[in-house]
Formats: sequence, structure tokens, C-alpha cells
Amino acid sequence: MISKQAIIQKAREFGFEDTGFTTAEPFETHRQFLKDRQAEYGWAEAVGLDLMKGTDPKAIMPDAQTVIVLMEVYFRESYPRAMEGHFGRCYLDDDRVTKDGLTQRIKAFRSFLRENGMDSKVPFNLPHRVAAARSGMGTFGKNCLFYSNKVARQSSWVLPIAVVVNQAFEPDDSTLEMGCPDWCRNACIAACPTKALKGNGTIDPQKCISFLTYFGQGLTPKELREPMGIYVYGCDRCQNVCPRNSAWLAADLPMNAKVAAKAEHFQLPALLHMNKPGFEANVWPHMFYMSGEDLWRWRMNVARVMGNTRDALFSDDLIRAFEENTDDRVRCMAAWALGRIGREKDRQALERFLSASSGNVKDEVADALKGCGC
Repeated sequence: MISKQAIIQKAREFGFEDTGFTTAEPFETHRQFLKDRQAEYGWAEAVGLDLMKGTDPKAIMPDAQTVIVLMEVYFRESYPRAMEGHFGRCYLDDDRVTKDGLTQRIKAFRSFLRENGMDSKVPFNLPHRVAAARSGMGTFGKNCLFYSNKVARQSSWVLPIAVVVNQAFEPDDSTLEMGCPDWCRNACIAACPTKALKGNGTIDPQKCISFLTYFGQGLTPKELREPMGIYVYGCDRCQNVCPRNSAWLAADLPMNAKVAAKAEHFQLPALLHMNKPGFEANVWPHMFYMSGEDLWRWRMNVARVMGNTRDALFSDDLIRAFEENTDDRVRCMAAWALGRIGREKDRQALERFLSASSGNVKDEVADALKGCGC
């Protein structure tokens, strides 16, 4: 039988800097956590994510005996500054659609396991962070994210990948605990503008900016628009302010050339005016939680971001967006954004839109004019 050390060595050859092992016993505490918080996590079922089933590795693979956890650093290279400011870093080099990076390395690792007599599965619904902590690979933060104890300067810029196998290995000692330093003044909790972080190591996912950007329903409520800031898709606020991440943020990382090459497609004006074919060719392969049927949400998010910059540079784009879109959610947000910028050009456009609008759009335009001091 192949040894743990041989698996660890091969995983390292495939680019995984740390590897841990835990049993295939159910994640009972996590199961109870989900049961107690159905109101907060019930949405997952609607998007096809059976979190409850994922708490039992044997429900995924009946003969499961071990969960091997591979540690991937997703922020190994830097990204263009404008992209880091508007998108969560974990989405900028996501290959779950293109399958040209991480997917290939996972596939190679599983082939290695198969060559050594093991079946494996990589379930998307197994609690991978909890599995990593149970494998002794790190601890949690008050922002509910996992922090490695070995790679990326012990930061949270990591993605644990759980691989369920049908062979028993000696499990590693669990480090399932909170690892925040006593001197931290709850920086992540204070930095979360939507109050998604509860302060007790739990989160209301439906208040998280990341969730709101791609799963939020309907027109973003006014009370959330300014707090959501300038994130179009995803959010890194709680990670950016975390003292446990400061060492990695200070590292001189090389630029990710692949991401830099597609940066033009992720400029705010390009996103605001993109059509469905352009979206499906250039954006969706990297950020796929929203389909081509959700272009309205992309445009609404971008309009909000433009408004929160308060930069008159975007006035013409917002005026055009109001005029060329038929979706009221986009038009409402474009009007709100023009009111946030509040220059003379914005006021004139809003006055013109007011007489030609009705219903919610007219109400938004009227409120936006008040923001212009009118």
C-alpha cells in the first residue's frame, strides 16, 4: 500500500504545498450547524448545493475511508489593481469552466491515486474548510475563513480541496479551532459593511457582499447599495483588513499574465454595455455564478459601483445605460448612481428621464435628483 508520505510528495509535485488526512467519519458538528441555521443556508438547495449530504463522506462514496485535503494557494500571483478592487481574488483565475489550470492538477493527482489502487471523488458539497481543519492544516478566523498553518505565510488566500478515497490512512491531529490573535480588535467584523459577520465565528451568508453580488434577488435595496461599495462580483474586505493576511499582502508577487490579458473585458464600461455573446465568450467562463440570463444583475452591479466611485468619468456611461436598457432594475440603479455622482450633467439627464419614466423607475429618478440637490 502506498504511504502517506508518497502521497504528500506527489501532491507537492502537482503544486499542492500542503496535504492533510482525516477520517471519513461524518462532520456531525457541521451537520448540526446547518440544521440550526436553515433560514440562512436553505438557499443552497435552490442552487443545487446539497450541503447536508456533504457532511457525510460515505453518502458521497459508500466505501469511503479517508478524506485527503490538498491545499491550493489561489493568490499566488498578483492581479491588476483595478480588478482586485472590483472582484474577489478567488474568482479572477477560476478554471471551473475552462478547466485549464487547477482542474488539470486535481485530475493528475486522482490519476496517481487510481494507479495506486484507490478510487476517489472530489465532492463540491463536502465542508472542505472543516475537513482541512480536521486534518490539522490550519484554523479558522472570525471571518469564517480558513487560515493555513503552513502555506502563503499562514494566510486565508487558500482553497482546501477535499478528495474522498476508499483507503484508510492514519488521520492527522485536528486543529479545528479559532486561530485569531488575542490582540486583534475584530478588524474583519468592523470592516464588514453589511454586518454579515456576527462576531461569534458565524456568518449570515445572505448578507455577505459576495452572495449579494451574484445571488441577490431583484433590485439591490437602497440601504445596501452604498455599503456594498465598489465590488462587482465577490468581496475581499474581511481578508484585506485581517492582520493574519498582512504578511502575504506585503509579498512581492509576480503578475498573473493570464488574468492581466483579459483585464480589458472586466473594465467597468465594458461590463456595463456588454452583450450576451461578449459576456459568454469573455466573462462567464471565469465568473459563472450568473448566466447570460442574468446580464441585468451584472449591469446593475456595475452601475452601483460606478455610483459609489462618485467619479464623473462614468456619467456618460450611466446615462447611456439608462437609455439603452429596458430592464427597470438596471435603469433604477443607473439613476441612483447618477444621483450619487451629482454633477450638472447628471442632474440634467435625470430631469430629462423623470418626465419619460413611470413607476419604480420614476421614484428612483426623483430620489436621485434629491441627491443632486434638486
